Amino acid sequence: MYRFLMTRQWLILALLSLVLIPTMVELGFWQLHRHEHKVAQNALISRNLKAAPVAVSALTSPGHTVPRSDYWRAVTATGTYDEKHEVVVRRRTATDGSIGVHVLIPFDLKGGGTVLINRGWVPSAADQHAFPDVPPVPRGEVTVTGRLKADETTSASGIKDISDLPDRQVMLINSAQQAELLSRPVLGGYIEQTGPAPENNSPELIESPDDSSIGPHMAYAVQWWLFAAGVPVGFVVLARREKRDRVAAAAAAAAAAEDATPEPEPAQA
Repeated sequence: MYRFLMTRQWLILALLSLVLIPTMVELGFWQLHRHEHKVAQNALISRNLKAAPVAVSALTSPGHTVPRSDYWRAVTATGTYDEKHEVVVRRRTATDGSIGVHVLIPFDLKGGGTVLINRGWVPSAADQHAFPDVPPVPRGEVTVTGRLKADETTSASGIKDISDLPDRQVMLINSAQQAELLSRPVLGGYIEQTGPAPENNSPELIESPDDSSIGPHMAYAVQWWLFAAGVPVGFVVLARREKRDRVAAAAAAAAAAEDATPEPEPAQA
């Protein structure tokens, strides 16, 4: 009764099912790994944000690549702002979704050394080639607190760094790039400023990263695995339906043939 499974149509359907099942299982594990990565990242963010602040020079140095374990680590820096070499980083988004720039300024540390500080977000100038209106920095020695971040790169950010931008404008926050422009060593990575709070909230400080949301990846993983389990079930259901339809068609054909057979004439007396 199931010889129809050897037909071309059903063989193709069976092969397609055999391909779909492992593919869907693999997609489920991919989503599971994304879920696990998000959970681990949230744990790292929460742990580093709650850690006691340390001097930035204790975690990084010129040419140093900030490891993932130190991302968002609370740090402090004492020194003076180098307002003369302040630049803006184009195409950055504010809390409300507005597109503007981040204000990036070198900070000369007390005792020697320079670190980059991202002061926060301000609106772009009406003319994209002009330097926007940026509030001045405090004069004299100050202590800045913030989160340690790794240098932005073209490969990691997907942003193309353009060399022919207007003066004092960049696309990426990169300590090596700024060290070349400043002609002096700069500590690897940069500080995302959290304090002191600027007057009138300008520049707008960058919000802390979200360490609560884990996204829908686990739900997607379960969905893919349910789809994988549904493929063989669906195949069996279709096969049984096909068998039922074929049996019904055969019975109908037999009944029709019986009805079409003429009855024998009665014998003459």
